[in-house]
Amino acid sequence: MLLLALDTATPAVTVALHDGEAVIASSSQVDARRHGELLLPAVDHVLTGAGLTLDAVTGIVVGIGPGPYTGLRVGLMTADTFGLALGVPVHGVCTLDGLAYAADLDGPFVVATDARRKEVYWARYADSRTRVTDPAVDRPADIADEVAGLPAVGAGALLYPDTFPSAHEPQHVSAAALASLAAERLAAGVELPEPRPLYLRRPDAQVPKNYKVVTPK
Repeated sequence: MLLLALDTATPAVTVALHDGEAVIASSSQVDARRHGELLLPAVDHVLTGAGLTLDAVTGIVVGIGPGPYTGLRVGLMTADTFGLALGVPVHGVCTLDGLAYAADLDGPFVVATDARRKEVYWARYADSRTRVTDPAVDRPADIADEVAGLPAVGAGALLYPDTFPSAHEPQHVSAAALASLAAERLAAGVELPEPRPLYLRRPDAQVPKNYKVVTPK
């Protein structure tokens, strides 16, 4: 097994290789505006660092969000393209699950990433491997009672200390954690979902209200 994992659902552009037993190479850069520019060089960097070529990969793992539309689709489209070109399966993993796995907490806690618009993408976990709610997007104040008293991880939690007073690192998902979680689940016979994006709201881009349609003569 050689899994190539990547995620662009948060400001981090993150890539990793996992050989079925451990992460053998990884790369993460935080730049919310350059997902498309940074992702392929990062893939090349981890493959070169491991002394491997792309055709050695036997499976793709990609974070399916939730996340902003533009960033998230970069990773998903790249994963689909690799899967088709190599003829290997593409496995989707919830980005929040990757953050929870990296947090390595035993008791109940919350993962929250920055959704912009003064909102967070979030979910509750029983432990680092078990999510107990579906991912959602809300204003922090609207979920204060539901997350009260729970530790929290993620950039979204760190942005809103009034709602998440016990927030701490990691801020962003790492492909290393995503790959390790996927490898663990695959080894246990768990079927991972298809890489369908978790878009929890409409994209920021809107058609102008006074858009004029020009009919060709």
